[in-house]
Amino acid sequence: MDDATRSWLLSQLGSDTNLADLNTRYTRLGRARAVAIEILNQRKADLIAQPSVIGVSSVVNINTTGNIAALERQIALLEADDAPLAPDETADTTDDSGSRFGVIRLIERRRR
Repeated sequence: MDDATRSWLLSQLGSDTNLADLNTRYTRLGRARAVAIEILNQRKADLIAQPSVIGVSSVVNINTTGNIAALERQIALLEADDAPLAPDETADTTDDSGSRFGVIRLIERRRR
């Protein structure tokens, strides 16, 4: 993994992310976007496994539902087709896949 890819991953995941874990996952998965999505899914699963709201009456309330929603939004952004490219990805300029389509509007002709 090069420095640009490592910097991109740290910007997506936070600066306290374990670099050895990043390198191991990048070697296994081969793509920075896949590494980021896997780590974010793991963080989301860890939050979901814990109680989302904890409160002690008139003392303290902790609510992690906003964190879960934020992780879901970030994962959706990374999985989107029009997401910004990671440094290890190249723009696909060929349109041979046939997955794109156009819209044709049919208009009925007047009868005579």
